[in-house]
Amino acid sequence: LAIGAEASFVARTVDSDRKHLTEVLRAAHQHPGTALVEIYQNCNIFNDGAFEVLKDKQQAQESVIRLEHGRPIRFGMDGAKGVVRDPATGDLEVVEVTARNEDRILVHDARSASPTTAFALSRLADPQTLHHTPIGVFRDVERPVYDTTMADQLDAAIEQNGKGDLAAVLAGSDTWSR
Repeated sequence: LAIGAEASFVARTVDSDRKHLTEVLRAAHQHPGTALVEIYQNCNIFNDGAFEVLKDKQQAQESVIRLEHGRPIRFGMDGAKGVVRDPATGDLEVVEVTARNEDRILVHDARSASPTTAFALSRLADPQTLHHTPIGVFRDVERPVYDTTMADQLDAAIEQNGKGDLAAVLAGSDTWSR
């Protein structure tokens, strides 16, 4: 949803991978503006074991796709699998990497102005098995931030009109007219 709404920072991580979780939260903290981080976290009551395939080291190697800006999107044993764009449909798909298709492997660009690829990556995981689940920063783009823009507008108004005097406004003449 956040990527579809063109949020400027969207990421996903797993609670049990401390190093990755720390890296993602650090990146979110450094991002100017709002950051959304989805954290896959076990709940003993409602979803006990739901993310085991992403936490078990052996299964995770074949299931988790780690997104790193500027790097080819490869995963699996020795990077044997990769993500390519289907030239006919534009959809993303997971393939076995071969000499013939190695040049088609997508290079992750978290800073792309268009959210299209980030959205497609977010939809890559199988919802039933969680195979091919991307984790990492999907999107990290710079845009004007609301509070900075508002502060700049206030500074410009003060520069143009002077600081103003609240007491004078409150004690001034009646401003209502019929």
